[in-house]
Amino acid sequence: INRISNGTLSYHMEVRTMLRLAVPKGSLEEGTFNLFKQADLPIQRKGDRDYNLKIDDPRISETFMLRPQEVASYVAEGEFDIGITGKDWVIETEAAVKEIADLQFSRGGWNKVRMVLATDNENKVNDVSEIKPDAKIVTEYPRITRRYFKKLNKGKVKIRMSYGATEVKVPRLADYLVDITETGSTLINNGKKILATIMESTTILIANPESCKNKNKMQAIIEITELLKGVILARDRVLIKMNVSEDNLKLLLDYIPSLRKPTITSLFQNGSEKEKWFMIETVVQKPTLNIILPELMKRGAREILEINVSKVIL
Repeated sequence: INRISNGTLSYHMEVRTMLRLAVPKGSLEEGTFNLFKQADLPIQRKGDRDYNLKIDDPRISETFMLRPQEVASYVAEGEFDIGITGKDWVIETEAAVKEIADLQFSRGGWNKVRMVLATDNENKVNDVSEIKPDAKIVTEYPRITRRYFKKLNKGKVKIRMSYGATEVKVPRLADYLVDITETGSTLINNGKKILATIMESTTILIANPESCKNKNKMQAIIEITELLKGVILARDRVLIKMNVSEDNLKLLLDYIPSLRKPTITSLFQNGSEKEKWFMIETVVQKPTLNIILPELMKRGAREILEINVSKVIL
Protein backbone atom coordinates (compact mmCIF):
# COMPACT_ATOMS: atom_id res chain seq x y z
CA ILE A 1 0.00 0.00 0.00
CA ASN A 2 1.48 3.34 -1.04
CA ARG A 3 0.51 6.83 0.13
CA ILE A 4 0.33 9.31 -2.76
CA SER A 5 0.73 13.10 -2.66
CA ASN A 6 -2.89 14.01 -1.87
CA GLY A 7 -2.88 11.80 1.20
CA THR A 8 -5.06 9.01 -0.23
CA LEU A 9 -3.91 5.43 -0.43
CA SER A 10 -3.21 3.46 -3.59
CA TYR A 11 -2.91 -0.32 -3.77
CA HIS A 12 0.03 -1.92 -5.50
CA MET A 13 -0.11 -5.57 -6.58
CA GLU A 14 3.17 -7.42 -6.82
CA VAL A 15 4.12 -7.97 -10.46
CA ARG A 16 4.74 -11.65 -11.16
CA THR A 17 5.45 -13.77 -14.22
CA MET A 18 2.05 -14.26 -15.83
CA LEU A 19 0.51 -17.34 -17.41
CA ARG A 20 -0.26 -18.04 -21.05
CA LEU A 21 -3.53 -19.97 -21.27
CA ALA A 22 -4.89 -22.09 -24.14
CA VAL A 23 -8.66 -22.74 -24.12
CA PRO A 24 -10.56 -25.14 -26.40
CA LYS A 25 -12.80 -24.21 -29.29
CA GLY A 26 -15.81 -26.27 -30.31
CA SER A 27 -17.42 -28.93 -28.15
CA LEU A 28 -15.61 -27.90 -24.93
CA GLU A 29 -15.90 -24.17 -25.55
CA GLU A 30 -19.20 -23.47 -23.78
CA GLY A 31 -18.31 -25.47 -20.69
CA THR A 32 -14.93 -23.73 -20.42
CA PHE A 33 -16.41 -20.25 -20.77
CA ASN A 34 -19.10 -21.04 -18.17
CA LEU A 35 -16.60 -22.43 -15.68
CA PHE A 36 -14.32 -19.38 -15.90
CA LYS A 37 -17.29 -17.02 -15.64
CA GLN A 38 -18.52 -18.76 -12.48
CA ALA A 39 -14.99 -18.50 -11.07
CA ASP A 40 -15.13 -14.70 -11.62
CA LEU A 41 -12.57 -15.04 -14.42
CA PRO A 42 -14.81 -14.24 -17.42
CA ILE A 43 -13.22 -14.82 -20.81
CA GLN A 44 -13.73 -11.80 -23.04
CA ARG A 45 -13.94 -12.01 -26.82
CA LYS A 46 -14.77 -9.49 -29.53
CA GLY A 47 -16.65 -11.96 -31.73
CA ASP A 48 -17.12 -15.61 -32.69
CA ARG A 49 -14.03 -15.47 -34.91
CA ASP A 50 -11.82 -13.93 -32.25
CA TYR A 51 -9.06 -16.32 -31.15
CA ASN A 52 -7.06 -13.80 -29.12
CA LEU A 53 -9.13 -13.62 -25.96
CA LYS A 54 -8.68 -11.80 -22.67
CA ILE A 55 -9.14 -12.45 -18.97
CA ASP A 56 -8.85 -9.45 -16.65
CA ASP A 57 -6.64 -11.10 -14.05
CA PRO A 58 -3.02 -10.14 -13.28
CA ARG A 59 -1.99 -13.81 -13.28
CA ILE A 60 -3.05 -14.43 -16.89
CA SER A 61 -1.21 -12.51 -19.62
CA GLU A 62 -2.59 -14.31 -22.67
CA THR A 63 -5.66 -16.36 -23.50
CA PHE A 64 -5.69 -18.06 -26.88
CA MET A 65 -8.26 -20.40 -28.44
CA LEU A 66 -7.28 -23.66 -30.17
CA ARG A 67 -8.93 -26.89 -31.24
CA PRO A 68 -8.98 -29.31 -28.26
CA GLN A 69 -6.70 -31.76 -30.09
CA GLU A 70 -4.06 -29.00 -30.48
CA VAL A 71 -4.00 -27.74 -26.90
CA ALA A 72 -1.99 -30.56 -25.31
CA SER A 73 0.77 -30.46 -27.93
CA TYR A 74 1.24 -26.70 -27.74
CA VAL A 75 1.29 -26.77 -23.93
CA ALA A 76 3.87 -29.59 -24.03
CA GLU A 77 6.02 -27.55 -26.41
CA GLY A 78 5.95 -24.53 -24.09
CA GLU A 79 3.88 -22.22 -26.28
CA PHE A 80 1.45 -22.03 -23.35
CA ASP A 81 1.90 -22.54 -19.63
CA ILE A 82 -1.52 -24.06 -19.02
CA GLY A 83 -4.38 -25.30 -21.14
CA ILE A 84 -7.78 -26.95 -21.07
CA THR A 85 -8.57 -29.99 -23.18
CA GLY A 86 -10.01 -33.47 -23.02
CA LYS A 87 -8.00 -36.21 -21.35
CA ASP A 88 -8.59 -38.24 -24.51
CA TRP A 89 -6.52 -35.75 -26.51
CA VAL A 90 -3.65 -35.81 -24.01
CA ILE A 91 -3.51 -39.60 -24.37
CA GLU A 92 -3.95 -39.54 -28.16
CA THR A 93 -1.23 -36.95 -28.78
CA GLU A 94 1.06 -38.50 -26.14
CA ALA A 95 1.83 -34.95 -25.00
CA ALA A 96 4.32 -34.59 -22.15
CA VAL A 97 2.18 -32.39 -19.91
CA LYS A 98 1.29 -32.36 -16.23
CA GLU A 99 -2.34 -32.95 -15.31
CA ILE A 100 -3.33 -30.30 -12.76
CA ALA A 101 -7.06 -30.85 -12.17
CA ASP A 102 -10.11 -32.72 -13.40
CA LEU A 103 -12.62 -30.00 -14.32
CA GLN A 104 -15.49 -32.50 -14.36
CA PHE A 105 -17.31 -31.42 -17.48
CA SER A 106 -17.47 -32.77 -21.01
CA ARG A 107 -19.07 -31.96 -24.35
CA GLY A 108 -22.66 -32.03 -23.18
CA GLY A 109 -22.64 -31.48 -19.43
CA TRP A 110 -21.09 -32.59 -16.16
CA ASN A 111 -20.77 -36.28 -16.97
CA LYS A 112 -17.74 -38.12 -18.28
CA VAL A 113 -17.73 -39.16 -21.92
CA ARG A 114 -16.84 -42.58 -23.28
CA MET A 115 -14.65 -43.52 -26.20
CA VAL A 116 -16.46 -46.44 -27.79
CA LEU A 117 -16.07 -48.96 -30.58
CA ALA A 118 -19.25 -49.15 -32.63
CA THR A 119 -20.57 -50.57 -35.88
CA ASP A 120 -23.66 -50.50 -38.05
CA ASN A 121 -26.78 -52.29 -36.83
CA GLU A 122 -26.71 -54.43 -39.98
CA ASN A 123 -23.30 -55.82 -39.05
CA LYS A 124 -23.78 -59.32 -37.60
CA VAL A 125 -20.74 -58.88 -35.32
CA ASN A 126 -21.81 -58.35 -31.70
CA ASP A 127 -18.51 -58.91 -29.88
CA VAL A 128 -15.01 -57.53 -30.44
CA SER A 129 -13.61 -61.06 -30.62
CA GLU A 130 -15.55 -61.56 -33.86
CA ILE A 131 -13.91 -58.62 -35.67
CA LYS A 132 -11.88 -59.75 -38.68
CA PRO A 133 -8.17 -58.86 -38.72
CA ASP A 134 -8.51 -56.93 -41.99
CA ALA A 135 -11.43 -54.76 -40.81
CA LYS A 136 -11.50 -51.04 -41.58
CA ILE A 137 -11.80 -48.65 -38.63
CA VAL A 138 -12.54 -44.92 -38.96
CA THR A 139 -11.64 -42.59 -36.08
CA GLU A 140 -10.22 -39.26 -34.94
CA TYR A 141 -8.05 -41.22 -32.47
CA PRO A 142 -5.69 -43.41 -34.54
CA ARG A 143 -3.07 -43.95 -31.81
CA ILE A 144 -5.54 -44.99 -29.12
CA THR A 145 -7.38 -47.17 -31.65
CA ARG A 146 -4.16 -48.84 -32.82
CA ARG A 147 -3.12 -49.66 -29.25
CA TYR A 148 -6.57 -51.02 -28.47
CA PHE A 149 -6.60 -53.42 -31.41
CA LYS A 150 -3.05 -54.54 -30.70
CA LYS A 151 -4.21 -55.63 -27.27
CA LEU A 152 -6.94 -57.63 -29.00
CA ASN A 153 -4.26 -59.24 -31.19
CA LYS A 154 -5.86 -57.57 -34.20
CA GLY A 155 -3.06 -55.17 -35.00
CA LYS A 156 -3.47 -55.56 -38.77
CA VAL A 157 -6.80 -53.71 -38.95
CA LYS A 158 -6.82 -50.75 -41.33
CA ILE A 159 -7.32 -47.44 -39.51
CA ARG A 160 -8.69 -44.51 -41.47
CA MET A 161 -8.48 -40.94 -40.20
CA SER A 162 -11.72 -39.03 -39.62
CA TYR A 163 -12.11 -35.26 -39.28
CA GLY A 164 -15.64 -35.16 -37.89
CA ALA A 165 -19.04 -36.80 -38.47
CA THR A 166 -17.37 -40.16 -37.88
CA GLU A 167 -20.62 -42.04 -37.35
CA VAL A 168 -21.90 -41.43 -40.90
CA LYS A 169 -18.83 -43.07 -42.48
CA VAL A 170 -19.90 -46.55 -41.37
CA PRO A 171 -20.65 -48.74 -43.30
CA ARG A 172 -19.81 -46.82 -46.51
CA LEU A 173 -16.13 -46.11 -45.76
CA ALA A 174 -15.36 -48.44 -42.84
CA ASP A 175 -16.68 -51.44 -40.95
CA TYR A 176 -16.30 -49.93 -37.47
CA LEU A 177 -15.77 -46.58 -35.81
CA VAL A 178 -14.09 -45.35 -32.64
CA ASP A 179 -15.53 -42.11 -31.31
CA ILE A 180 -16.50 -40.15 -28.22
CA THR A 181 -20.06 -40.31 -26.91
CA GLU A 182 -21.81 -39.15 -23.76
CA THR A 183 -25.19 -40.88 -23.99
CA GLY A 184 -24.82 -42.88 -27.20
CA SER A 185 -27.93 -41.23 -28.65
CA THR A 186 -26.18 -39.82 -31.73
CA LEU A 187 -24.82 -43.25 -32.60
CA ILE A 188 -28.19 -44.91 -32.05
CA ASN A 189 -29.96 -42.29 -34.15
CA ASN A 190 -27.51 -43.04 -36.96
CA GLY A 191 -28.25 -46.76 -36.85
CA LYS A 192 -25.17 -47.83 -34.86
CA LYS A 193 -24.58 -50.24 -31.98
CA ILE A 194 -21.81 -50.01 -29.38
CA LEU A 195 -19.56 -53.06 -29.03
CA ALA A 196 -17.13 -51.87 -26.34
CA THR A 197 -15.97 -48.93 -24.24
CA ILE A 198 -12.28 -48.23 -24.80
CA MET A 199 -11.84 -45.51 -22.17
CA GLU A 200 -13.55 -42.70 -20.28
CA SER A 201 -12.57 -39.07 -20.64
CA THR A 202 -13.25 -35.72 -19.04
CA THR A 203 -12.01 -32.15 -19.42
CA ILE A 204 -8.76 -31.46 -17.59
CA LEU A 205 -6.46 -28.54 -16.78
CA ILE A 206 -2.92 -29.29 -17.92
CA ALA A 207 0.39 -27.49 -17.52
CA ASN A 208 3.79 -27.39 -19.14
CA PRO A 209 6.28 -29.26 -16.88
CA GLU A 210 8.90 -26.52 -17.20
CA SER A 211 6.34 -23.87 -16.21
CA CYS A 212 5.63 -25.90 -13.08
CA LYS A 213 9.30 -25.61 -12.11
CA ASN A 214 9.02 -21.81 -12.09
CA LYS A 215 8.06 -20.84 -8.54
CA ASN A 216 5.99 -17.79 -9.49
CA LYS A 217 4.18 -19.53 -12.33
CA MET A 218 3.40 -22.56 -10.18
CA GLN A 219 1.96 -20.33 -7.47
CA ALA A 220 -0.26 -18.63 -10.06
CA ILE A 221 -1.34 -22.04 -11.43
CA ILE A 222 -2.29 -23.17 -7.92
CA GLU A 223 -4.31 -20.00 -7.30
CA ILE A 224 -6.22 -20.23 -10.61
CA THR A 225 -6.82 -23.94 -10.04
CA GLU A 226 -8.30 -23.32 -6.59
CA LEU A 227 -10.78 -20.84 -8.06
CA LEU A 228 -11.90 -23.33 -10.71
CA LYS A 229 -12.10 -26.21 -8.24
CA GLY A 230 -14.08 -23.96 -5.88
CA VAL A 231 -16.79 -23.61 -8.52
CA ILE A 232 -16.84 -27.37 -9.11
CA LEU A 233 -17.09 -28.11 -5.40
CA ALA A 234 -19.93 -25.60 -4.96
CA ARG A 235 -21.89 -26.98 -7.90
CA ASP A 236 -24.15 -29.27 -5.85
CA ARG A 237 -23.72 -27.71 -2.42
CA VAL A 238 -25.54 -25.11 -0.32
CA LEU A 239 -24.81 -23.29 2.91
CA ILE A 240 -27.33 -23.90 5.68
CA LYS A 241 -27.71 -21.87 8.88
CA MET A 242 -29.79 -22.85 11.86
CA ASN A 243 -30.29 -22.00 15.50
CA VAL A 244 -30.24 -24.54 18.32
CA SER A 245 -30.49 -24.42 22.09
CA GLU A 246 -27.58 -25.43 24.28
CA ASP A 247 -29.50 -28.50 25.46
CA ASN A 248 -29.77 -29.81 21.87
CA LEU A 249 -26.38 -28.64 20.60
CA LYS A 250 -24.48 -31.93 21.01
CA LEU A 251 -27.42 -33.93 19.68
CA LEU A 252 -27.46 -31.83 16.51
CA LEU A 253 -23.67 -31.79 16.07
CA ASP A 254 -23.59 -35.60 16.26
CA TYR A 255 -25.74 -35.73 13.11
CA ILE A 256 -25.16 -32.65 10.99
CA PRO A 257 -22.89 -33.18 7.93
CA SER A 258 -20.10 -30.76 6.99
CA LEU A 259 -17.09 -30.49 4.69
CA ARG A 260 -14.82 -30.27 7.71
CA LYS A 261 -16.46 -28.96 10.86
CA PRO A 262 -19.49 -26.71 11.27
CA THR A 263 -19.16 -23.12 12.48
CA ILE A 264 -20.76 -22.48 15.88
CA THR A 265 -21.60 -18.95 17.06
CA SER A 266 -23.08 -17.98 20.39
CA LEU A 267 -26.24 -15.87 19.98
CA PHE A 268 -27.01 -12.70 21.91
CA GLN A 269 -28.59 -13.39 25.29
CA ASN A 270 -30.37 -10.75 27.31
CA GLY A 271 -30.55 -10.85 31.08
CA SER A 272 -34.00 -12.44 31.28
CA GLU A 273 -33.12 -15.46 29.13
CA LYS A 274 -32.02 -18.57 30.97
CA GLU A 275 -31.41 -20.80 27.95
CA LYS A 276 -28.36 -20.24 25.78
CA TRP A 277 -28.71 -20.49 21.97
CA PHE A 278 -26.20 -21.03 19.17
CA MET A 279 -26.15 -20.54 15.41
CA ILE A 280 -24.64 -23.35 13.33
CA GLU A 281 -23.36 -22.89 9.75
CA THR A 282 -22.30 -25.73 7.49
CA VAL A 283 -22.05 -26.64 3.81
CA VAL A 284 -24.00 -29.70 2.68
CA GLN A 285 -24.80 -31.44 -0.58
CA LYS A 286 -27.98 -29.96 -2.00
CA PRO A 287 -29.53 -33.30 -3.13
CA THR A 288 -29.42 -34.57 0.46
CA LEU A 289 -30.81 -31.44 2.11
CA ASN A 290 -34.51 -32.35 1.91
CA ILE A 291 -33.67 -35.78 3.33
CA ILE A 292 -31.83 -34.50 6.40
CA LEU A 293 -34.12 -31.52 7.18
CA PRO A 294 -36.69 -33.54 9.18
CA GLU A 295 -33.94 -35.09 11.30
CA LEU A 296 -32.34 -31.69 11.92
CA MET A 297 -35.65 -30.40 13.24
CA LYS A 298 -36.10 -33.48 15.45
CA ARG A 299 -32.73 -32.73 16.98
CA GLY A 300 -33.68 -29.16 17.84
CA ALA A 301 -32.70 -27.11 14.77
CA ARG A 302 -34.83 -23.98 14.32
CA GLU A 303 -34.92 -21.04 11.84
CA ILE A 304 -33.14 -23.08 9.17
CA LEU A 305 -31.88 -21.05 6.19
CA GLU A 306 -30.66 -22.38 2.83
CA ILE A 307 -28.17 -20.17 0.91
CA ASN A 308 -26.69 -20.84 -2.53
CA VAL A 309 -22.90 -20.67 -2.81
CA SER A 310 -20.85 -19.84 -5.91
CA LYS A 311 -17.45 -21.14 -4.75
CA VAL A 312 -16.19 -23.39 -1.98
CA ILE A 313 -12.45 -23.00 -1.32
CA LEU A 314 -11.03 -25.60 1.02
